[in-house]
Amino acid sequence: MFSFAESDTSLAEGSVSCLDESLGHNSNMGSDSGTMGSDSDEETGAERASPEPELHLRPYQLEVAQPALEGKNIIICLPTGSGKTRVAVYVTKDHLDKKKKASEPGKVIVLVNKVPLVEQLFRKEFEPFLKKWYHVIGLSGDTQLKISFPKVVKSCDVIISTAQILENALLNSEEGEDAGVQLSDFSLIIIDECHHTNKEAVYNNIMRHYLKQKLKNKKLEKEDKPVIPLPQILGLTASPGVGGARKQAKAEEHILKICANLDAVSIKTVKENINQLKDQIKEPCKKFVIADDTREDPFKDKLLEIMTNIQAFCQICPMSDFGTQPYEQWLIQMEKKAAREGNRKDRVCAEHLRKYNEALQINDTIRMIDAYNHLEAFYSDEKEKKFAVLEDDSDESSDGGDEDEDDEKKPLKLDDTDRFLMTLFWENKKMLKKLAENPDHENEKLTKLRNTIMEQYTRTEESARGIIFTKTRQSAYALSQWITENEKFAEVGVKAHYLIGAGHSSEFKPMTQNEQKEVISKFRTGKINLLIATTVAEEGLDIKECNIVIRYGLVTNEIAMVQARGRARADESTYVLVAQSGSGVIEREIVNDFREKMMYTAIDRVQNMKQEEFAHKILELQLQSIMEKKMKIRRSIAKEFKDSPSLISFLCKNCSVPACSGKDIHVIERMHHVNMTPEFK
Repeated sequence: MFSFAESDTSLAEGSVSCLDESLGHNSNMGSDSGTMGSDSDEETGAERASPEPELHLRPYQLEVAQPALEGKNIIICLPTGSGKTRVAVYVTKDHLDKKKKASEPGKVIVLVNKVPLVEQLFRKEFEPFLKKWYHVIGLSGDTQLKISFPKVVKSCDVIISTAQILENALLNSEEGEDAGVQLSDFSLIIIDECHHTNKEAVYNNIMRHYLKQKLKNKKLEKEDKPVIPLPQILGLTASPGVGGARKQAKAEEHILKICANLDAVSIKTVKENINQLKDQIKEPCKKFVIADDTREDPFKDKLLEIMTNIQAFCQICPMSDFGTQPYEQWLIQMEKKAAREGNRKDRVCAEHLRKYNEALQINDTIRMIDAYNHLEAFYSDEKEKKFAVLEDDSDESSDGGDEDEDDEKKPLKLDDTDRFLMTLFWENKKMLKKLAENPDHENEKLTKLRNTIMEQYTRTEESARGIIFTKTRQSAYALSQWITENEKFAEVGVKAHYLIGAGHSSEFKPMTQNEQKEVISKFRTGKINLLIATTVAEEGLDIKECNIVIRYGLVTNEIAMVQARGRARADESTYVLVAQSGSGVIEREIVNDFREKMMYTAIDRVQNMKQEEFAHKILELQLQSIMEKKMKIRRSIAKEFKDSPSLISFLCKNCSVPACSGKDIHVIERMHHVNMTPEFK
């Protein structure tokens, strides 16, 4: 069920030091030191080790926190590394102190969207600063504590939890399954990385409960009935983004929507103390490294030839080029359509073409041998499934034959499509391997990446730290292998490791949370000084500031750009984008730069709106959000009934006796609804 990290004061004293080993010191959100006058790691360590670290804020932090200290709902927008979490801890303590003084009930829940953040925020920020006065607990669905969430809520002052736990508890209490938890049980809700409060995200589902109650309260007020108290809301983000807007008006609408979803009266950025913030947050030097890849690529040519053969075999003609995302999407649709129609030939061909398409993408990103291994692993697996040694051959083949003997295993369940696809690969296997192992045709982007890493680690003789962001788990792992196997990197002191997500969303094996924690810990102490990471390391996770951040052919949106760039916050750090010419990656990064400027302009305009106009727009967007959710629920119910008509019962209008079910009704010419069963007659 749930866990809590040690909340007993005596345990917590000891847990602060073990946290340093397990998670490191500089939280990317609260990386300022214990007292705000100093930034050095050593002094931070001394501060944290003391039993009562003092809770102070810098002037720029106090500036953005002010409305929250007055009890208002706000969003605080501060760059990565400027101490957003420390502001949240300060607001929490101030809020609970005031409640205690007024003899009112006070309870704070801090919501996060990733499991590792629960422990990180508990151990590094909330618990060390609040344990003397308040009972703090950390909860995530990962841990095994046999205690119900409502009981935890009753017994603790500050709860740090994954948002899903709260959403589940709210739904349970709505359905009457549980003693339940209401939003009114809390007096303050803090939402970390609050730019995720949109659409059907868990944060937004929670906030919809809040908005519904807020609208009910307005009705109750008009009727002079007592209202249900609602908690204060505090959102934290480094970048709310512009939601894909291309025009300034749309960007403003996006900012207003985030404010509406969080019921915020304002979005706060640093104005008066901007120079102090700039001193605290070092902007990295930005570079573009472009690989002009004009190499011959016989390995790729061979893959294209094989794919063309498969397409000819199943007589399909796609609209997109091999190796692209649109081609992959087209294959997914084809696979689904063929499965629906029971067309095995097309379904299996689409599945195999996807593997070749992935190999093309791997070849474009990392080494040819990684692309070859990807295919080889897939076909070996297929062979295991589709071939077997018959009983009477078992003695002859038990002396450990080579690959050719392997090929003579008797097929168990092979039709013409399987036979064609398997033969096509095995006939080309040796040639593909030979081409993949030829260093003359290696990826130009890898050469550029190698030069970038070598240059940076040679220049920064000691304490160099870097992160390479890449698109897939597979490329993170393969790049890590490539660096480890290359002695030249070791000569300049590079010690690399990959860091990937813990979810089971891809075919590639995920990392466990403990493995993630161990890698981050080694990165903090310098045992590892180069992380090759997927987007898991972009936001939230407690990763020490870096001298170099490289985005390797990976550009997503302006939020990710701000988050990733915020990792390069050591003195004189560099942010590098390595991309292939003509890939569109550089252009997307330039668009993200433009969107970031658009975002700050939009925030500025929203901040300068007249209060009545702002309030009117916020209410309009909140009503729209609730209405959209209602319509969505209606549509999903209608779809459920359409898919399972037997769920619908028809009753007699006069006496309410069941007459028939939806499955008895036939639709003729898409308009006449007829029941032809004898019982009904």
